[in-house]
Amino acid sequence: METTAVDDVEHRLEHLTDRLDALRGEIAKRVVGQNSAVEEVLFCLLTGGHGLLEGVPGLAKTMLVRTLADALDLDFRRVQFTPDLMPGDITGTEVIEEDRSTGRRETRFLRGPVFTQVLLADEINRAPPKTQAALLEAMQEGHVTAGGELLDLPRPFFVLATQNPIEQEGTYPLPEAQLDRFMLKISLDYPDRRDEVEVLRSTTGAALEDVASVLTGPDILAAQSMVRGIPISDEMIEYVALLVRSTRPGREEAVEVTNRWVRWGAGPRAGQSLILCAKAAALMAGRLHVAPDDLIRVAPSVLRHRVLVNFQAEAEGRSPDEVVTSLLADVPPPRS
Repeated sequence: METTAVDDVEHRLEHLTDRLDALRGEIAKRVVGQNSAVEEVLFCLLTGGHGLLEGVPGLAKTMLVRTLADALDLDFRRVQFTPDLMPGDITGTEVIEEDRSTGRRETRFLRGPVFTQVLLADEINRAPPKTQAALLEAMQEGHVTAGGELLDLPRPFFVLATQNPIEQEGTYPLPEAQLDRFMLKISLDYPDRRDEVEVLRSTTGAALEDVASVLTGPDILAAQSMVRGIPISDEMIEYVALLVRSTRPGREEAVEVTNRWVRWGAGPRAGQSLILCAKAAALMAGRLHVAPDDLIRVAPSVLRHRVLVNFQAEAEGRSPDEVVTSLLADVPPPRS
């Protein structure tokens, strides 16, 4: 029986990794390069977390999310965030309707675009804080309150938001406490020369290829359950706790780079995200255990928006990514 159970798990793992490879293949039909960003978006999918994509215009942030939605058999909505967007435009509004035959009036809740499975919040930093907070509350709680009633959001449900790091006029940067609601901050950089040539070739010729659906909602929920079931050793959990605690200046575990460059460190949610994303990385690699390299792979995207650099770091031109790189060097993972 034990052998049968192990064989069943291995079969499910093989099937899922095949489906994920097919998913990446469908995304590659429209998105050239950006392999790291694609992989991190899939981490969000497999963990049920939300992702914030940041990059200058033209790096296929919106195209990536649209293509992912096309390759999933899930409901998809896109909201373009603007300065005049109101919370009700996201979550929904109550309207009064009158029955013409009886003259009786009653309220009805019109559900907003957040009632979907994949939500693209485009240029989230263009909306005022009140609207941002309405979305982030729905992301965190998994429901919307209307007329004193809790309305659950569909499952699976995850939000991919985009923002432009260089255009500050007319924007409302997300507060640090709200940034923490995103499991990953996914950074997209300029493509290398070969990829840029391919982008120019593929987007100025014939129409883009159609994308086939390769995963359904039940498939994704089963994958999320499988990710959480992947074991991680106590030694690795101790390392995650030490790494997160080392980001907090003035504390016992803080290292030199922390006390020098960090104003505020990561909270416990960072450790949870590190472990879940490392499990997703292991699964995508076809393994049923978490290796040190999995944690190192996901650490920059988990920590870059949770480690706040101080004035000295800014004066020296040090970014959060550089701080995280130094932390990983100063707090080495266990070898096993």
